[in-house]
Amino acid sequence: MSAARPRTFLRALAVTAALPLLLTACGYGSESTDDGARADVAADAEKLSAEEVKIGYFPNLTHGTALVGVQEGLFQKELGGTRIKTSTFNAGPSEIEALNAGSIDIGWIGPSPSINGYTKSRGKNLRIIGGSASGGVKLVVNPDKIKSEDDLKGKKIATPQLGNTQDVAFLNWIAEKGWKVDPQSGKGDISVVRSDNKVTPDAYKAGSIDGAWVPEPTASKLVADGAKVLIDEADLWPDKKFVITNIIVSQKFLKEHPDVVEAVLRASVRTNEWIKANPDRAKESANKALEKLSGKALPAEILDPAWKSITFLDDPLAATLETEASFAVKAGLLDEPDLKGIYDLTLLNKVLKAEGKPEVDDAGLGVTG
Repeated sequence: MSAARPRTFLRALAVTAALPLLLTACGYGSESTDDGARADVAADAEKLSAEEVKIGYFPNLTHGTALVGVQEGLFQKELGGTRIKTSTFNAGPSEIEALNAGSIDIGWIGPSPSINGYTKSRGKNLRIIGGSASGGVKLVVNPDKIKSEDDLKGKKIATPQLGNTQDVAFLNWIAEKGWKVDPQSGKGDISVVRSDNKVTPDAYKAGSIDGAWVPEPTASKLVADGAKVLIDEADLWPDKKFVITNIIVSQKFLKEHPDVVEAVLRASVRTNEWIKANPDRAKESANKALEKLSGKALPAEILDPAWKSITFLDDPLAATLETEASFAVKAGLLDEPDLKGIYDLTLLNKVLKAEGKPEVDDAGLGVTG
C-alpha cells in the first residue's frame, strides 16, 4: 500500500484488521465436512500431470466461485481427465490443517487463515495464487433500539467468534469511534457477544443481542427477521473492495503440478466470468450446491440480497490483506509478520493474459527469484 495514502483512508482500512492467532472463518449451515465427492470424468479425457486434485472450500456464498464452478462442471472441464475431489469446511484452521496434511491441494479461504497459515509455517506451506470474492459483510441492527451509529453504545452486538475477521473488524471500528472494549471479554462501551453464525439469528429473535457484524448470508437472514443494515463494510474501503475470499495452494503441489494449478485458475477465471454473464443462473447454482452440502437451500429473501452484496473477482486485492495484517500489528494483536512470498500470481497472470484480461498485482508480497 502506498505510503502516500491519506490517513483518513488508512483509518478506514483499519476496520478489517485480523487476529490470525484466534481466527476461524465463518460458516453457515452444517458442521465442517470432508464430503469426499469426486467428479465424473470422461473415459477418454486427457489427464494432466496429476490423477486427482483435491479442492477445499466452505458452504458459504462468499465461496461462490467454487460452489458454482464445481456445480456447473466448469472446473472439471478445464481439468480434463484429472479428477476433482472436493471437501468442505466451516473453519479456516481446519482447512489449513487439511492443506498441511495433504488432504487438500487447493483451497478457497479467507484472508486471516491465509496469513495465519503462512506465518505459523514460516512461509513454507502455502501460497495465495488468486482472488475470488470481495464484500458480503454487514453490521445489521434492531431498528427499534438502534437508529444511528451512536445508538450502539451500551448495546449487545454479535460477531462470529473471538478473533475472527469480522470480530476484529468490529473491535477496530469501535476503537475508531473512541469507545473502549476489552477484546478478550468483549465487555466495555459496547458488549461484543461471540456467537456462532448458525445460532445468531435465534439469539436476535430472542432479544439476547441487538445486532451483529457478520458475513453473508447471516446478515441477510437477520434482515429477514426484522434487522436493518447500519453499515456495509465495503463502504469503509477505498473503491469499496476488500478481500473476503482468496485461493491458496500447497507449495508442494504448486511445484509438482503447475499445469493442474493453472487449469484450476483458468476454471476460476472462467467461472467468475460466467457468474457475471449469468447472475441469476449463477445464484441458483450456488444455492443448489448449498442445498447439497447443508441439506437446505436459502429462501429468496435471504439469497437475493446476500448474493447481490458479494463481488466475484480474480484479483486477490493484495494491498487489503497487507493492510489487515499491519493494523493487527499496530493494535497489538499480532507479532510483526513476514508476508513476503505469500503470493505467487505467476500462473494467474498467465491465465488472465491469455483470456485478454489485465494482470493483477501482489502489492510487493510475491515470490522472488
